[in-house]
Amino acid sequence: ISPPPHHDIYSIEDLKQLIFDLKCANPAAKISVKLVSENGVGTIAAGVAKAKADIIIISGCEGGTGASPQSSIKHAGLPMEMGIAESHQTLVMNNLRGRVRLQTDGQLKTGKDVVIAAMLGAEEFAFATSALIVLGCVMMRKCHVNTCPVGVATQEEELRKRFTGKSDYLVNYFTMLSQEIREIMAEIGISKMDDLIGRADLLTSRSYPDHWKAKTVDVSKLIFMPAEAKVYPLRFMTPQHHDIEGQIDHDLIAISAAAIKNKEKVWASKCITNVDRTVGAMLSGVISKQYGDEGLPEDTINVRFTGSAGQSFGAFMTKGITFRLEGEANDYLGKGLCGGKIIVVPPASSTFVPEENIIVGNTLLYGATSGQVYIRGIAGGRFGVRNSGAHAVVEGAGDHCCEYMTGGRVVVLGKTGRNFAAGMSGGIAYVLDVDGDFDFFCNKGLVELSPLESNDDIKEVQTMISNHLHYTNSSLAERILTNWNDYAAKFVKVIPLEYKKVLEQQKLEALEAKLAMSEDEPHVRY
Repeated sequence: ISPPPHHDIYSIEDLKQLIFDLKCANPAAKISVKLVSENGVGTIAAGVAKAKADIIIISGCEGGTGASPQSSIKHAGLPMEMGIAESHQTLVMNNLRGRVRLQTDGQLKTGKDVVIAAMLGAEEFAFATSALIVLGCVMMRKCHVNTCPVGVATQEEELRKRFTGKSDYLVNYFTMLSQEIREIMAEIGISKMDDLIGRADLLTSRSYPDHWKAKTVDVSKLIFMPAEAKVYPLRFMTPQHHDIEGQIDHDLIAISAAAIKNKEKVWASKCITNVDRTVGAMLSGVISKQYGDEGLPEDTINVRFTGSAGQSFGAFMTKGITFRLEGEANDYLGKGLCGGKIIVVPPASSTFVPEENIIVGNTLLYGATSGQVYIRGIAGGRFGVRNSGAHAVVEGAGDHCCEYMTGGRVVVLGKTGRNFAAGMSGGIAYVLDVDGDFDFFCNKGLVELSPLESNDDIKEVQTMISNHLHYTNSSLAERILTNWNDYAAKFVKVIPLEYKKVLEQQKLEALEAKLAMSEDEPHVRY
């Protein structure tokens, strides 16, 4: 790149501006979609490529976290080679391969693993298990119970002292891995990785005529080269065009100009469809750029939507924004919510009973850190997954509600699916157990169940339900509050055992500090 005409060399400020401009022109953030290697994954890969995905990850059956059950590790999905081959071939045949990068994982360990994956179509490779082993992991599969004996996956100070891993070990491992890849490429006469991707014609099948089982294996479909490979690209060539010019957020930013500049309250009304995704994220970005984590005062920007919202409605929404949706929403509503407020209610013309019908999709509040969500209706699976600070009220939820939750509060005014609170290590959930069978649906590995007893719990639940009634006009919330004495005994408090200990310790320390302050104050006798 040539330097500016008024300089012989770049100044520091010129370089900073150049880097900023390059980042704006080629943002690092990419849309990444993870797919499990299985029969038919190629069709899914073609769909997400058409939906503007930048990276498609094909995950093999050998992967999984150390907390995964043995049945999942051994029997979920297919080998990485089958998924990556089918995905690559399907994308090539439909002239979609040049738009996306294919990534794969699943127990990649040697240079040969990488070379074969590249020949089958992958151009990015993920390593997890091998890297952990290099750092000292002994695969005890205790990651989820905080008792890792070698200090890799634990918060216990005594166990963490046992960790002996060093960054140099990883550097050595990947250096040797790269060297092995380079040697294999040299043997087959390939000088660049780009020339290796998708070259399944360089692979041959080995025959075992005397083996009773191996002789029946036919891998010809794995190393098949479609005719379109002679015409269409075999690797990533052209970045996706995400068509963000027509996003609703551009209108919202223009409407909210007075609020962003002078913190004046604004109101707006917009129609929304299921192709409008991640609505609110760009608006939140503009606000965060100017005000940081502080955001705007509560309810500064108020937007009423009508229609069916697409994925990630209200994602990463910051403080000061309130979205009210009259309709329904797809998956990932409130993903990464960081202070905003989301209200979802059925259309005024609807005739169905809200608390008996699903109104929002799966995986709501994924990774939310703060904010409020009120949903008049039932949510899909994994409601509140990895929620670490948001407060939410919903009138029913599917399987895995509050999974991996680490903070915040969730009130469920209805039935839940199986595996409630799996991996829940923080936060508190209150569930209205009308049928008395919630104990069967809850995963009690890390949590305890108790009735509403303390005044603090009762006040918290009443406040959240009262807010729910205020924002959604829920007949169910009104019925519960009106007949509180009848419903109070049916609420079940779900709290992680370790989290409960922390809260009790904090209360004790606060009480001791208060007593210490009172002793230090001079006593005046009247």
